[in-house]
Amino acid sequence: MEKILRFIEKYIIPKFLYRRLQPPYHFLLVFLGAFIYGFPSGKMIVIGVTGTKGKSTTVYFLSKIFEAAGYKIAALSSIQFKIADEVWINKLKMTMPGRFHIQKFLAKAQKAGCRFAIIEVTSQGVVQSRHKFINFDSAVFTNLAPEHIESHGSFENYKQAKLKFFKNVKNGHIINKDDKYFEEFWNISAKNKIAYSLEDVKGLKLQIAGNFNLSNAAAAIKTAEIYGVENEVSKKTLSEIKSIPGRMEFIEEGQNFQIIIDYAHTPDSLLNVYKTLQGNQRRLICVFGAAGGGRDKWKRPAMGKIAAQYCDEIILTNEDPYDENPNQILSDIKSGISDFQFSISNLYEIVDRREAIEKALSLAKKDDIVILTGKGSESSMCVESGKKIPWDEGKIVEEILNQQIMN
Repeated sequence: MEKILRFIEKYIIPKFLYRRLQPPYHFLLVFLGAFIYGFPSGKMIVIGVTGTKGKSTTVYFLSKIFEAAGYKIAALSSIQFKIADEVWINKLKMTMPGRFHIQKFLAKAQKAGCRFAIIEVTSQGVVQSRHKFINFDSAVFTNLAPEHIESHGSFENYKQAKLKFFKNVKNGHIINKDDKYFEEFWNISAKNKIAYSLEDVKGLKLQIAGNFNLSNAAAAIKTAEIYGVENEVSKKTLSEIKSIPGRMEFIEEGQNFQIIIDYAHTPDSLLNVYKTLQGNQRRLICVFGAAGGGRDKWKRPAMGKIAAQYCDEIILTNEDPYDENPNQILSDIKSGISDFQFSISNLYEIVDRREAIEKALSLAKKDDIVILTGKGSESSMCVESGKKIPWDEGKIVEEILNQQIMN
């Protein structure tokens, strides 16, 4: 069915007509998916998590909490899919998959006896009605910052997509009180509303670095609380999590410096990561790029400027160039670095990401920190003509480290 739909969209429907018919077309597909799979969400408690950053981590945290409380759960995020004891990597390059994927996932979860289903909800997913015909019991808001501006047309449109999802959920709203857009989400009517903040997790010790992860923990704890899970259970569970794939993930192969992989791919998320890692006279060596295909070009100079402010060595490289010239992407990022006083001798442009990682690790000395951002736990890199190159950042880092040790 998936192949048939793609064939129709690509070869049968004229592009100008497809663009015009997209809203009703996507709505129809969502309805058909729900109908074919028997509207499975009505037989579970479905929780949607939305925001700019922290969605996947919050989904991960919440799934662990519910499991610790004895529930069978399903979880869908950019990191992975999970139904009961079955876990598989999200290889779709889509956080909130379209077509019939979500309804099929929910039907499988319902058949497996899952009590809860936790779904990461994206702005693009909302625009394409992927949240429709899913009986969301509650909605969680993590935070909001500029992202996907070009695909939505403006930041306001992006924000409205997030708000639209909240308006669709009538029962429970869990909202980040520390976010500047808190009031706009809080003012949307719901049967039950609860706010959370960093104040709620004072004293909680996570093994995963970053205040932003404490905020994600607070979101998960408060959400679990309204479903009867005691805070002590939630906090104990989260304190025992050692790592999350591709989210502030430490790679340990016996080296005398730190290597961290994170999915950060916006100016705001890069800033949070670098602030977390700076200090104690340790050098910070960063490797990053920016997605191509005309996606959010505005953020490239901003990311370069932030790196110049916080990092000692910068290696610019490929992320997901799609059909855009990788050298142009790096040039756009470099323009932001040029606006800041940064030594050109500490700046490298290496399009091949593996070679860029090799360079970063060769530069690292005792106690330095190498931070690789943009790919996280993704399993592929998107290049020209729709091709996908298999990619496992953690595995590649381990391979390079072992080669350097042998040499």
